[in-house]
Amino acid sequence: MSDVTVEVMEKKLVTNQRPTDAIVGESPLHHADLASIASQGPQEGGVHFCEHKLLGLLTLRCVPLPQQQEEIESLLGVALPMAPLTSVTKDDTSIGKVSVRWVGPDEWLIIVPGDEAFDLETRFFETLSGHFSLVNISGGSTVFDVSGDQVVSMLKKSIPVDLHIREFPVGKVVSTIFAKSGAIVCRLGENQFELVVRRSFADYLWLWVQDASREYGLVVKTS
Repeated sequence: MSDVTVEVMEKKLVTNQRPTDAIVGESPLHHADLASIASQGPQEGGVHFCEHKLLGLLTLRCVPLPQQQEEIESLLGVALPMAPLTSVTKDDTSIGKVSVRWVGPDEWLIIVPGDEAFDLETRFFETLSGHFSLVNISGGSTVFDVSGDQVVSMLKKSIPVDLHIREFPVGKVVSTIFAKSGAIVCRLGENQFELVVRRSFADYLWLWVQDASREYGLVVKTS
């Protein structure tokens, strides 16, 4: 018998991926024991790596009318970034830190604390008017944070994107190839980037980052 809880609201199916504390979520890099590497490995290097595991990630698709935009801002605590390739982040919303990444003309990636994803999804279906699609992709993705003095050099080996600060300013976001997989890449600072990657490719991309960072020195951190 399944432990997954399914609720139906006005013909909309919402699934709680972690309905009880008995269901323990694990990072796709659980086997790599990043905590031990962080404490026992190198403490200095040109590239720093951190996995922000088990965050809540939701994909929103709609062509928002003014009323929808107001409703979404009320739900998230931040307004949708409407300009292409832009993003917004607010640390102190009612549900904690919320980031929204523009993915396409009618698509956004919403990143929230993991334990808020199901409740937020439920409130969207209860509150938001008009046509829209909201999909919880938390279980299929994870978030890497890469930073350091040599992070741009490392990323130049990995993605076919001009990373010069004039062409890729802080806050810009792109969906692109990363090695032989893909990632949604957002610049958080001059030498800091967020990579949203598929869970099934997380181990491969972790190994790739290790290899691409070898000449600069890799420091692993925990969130």
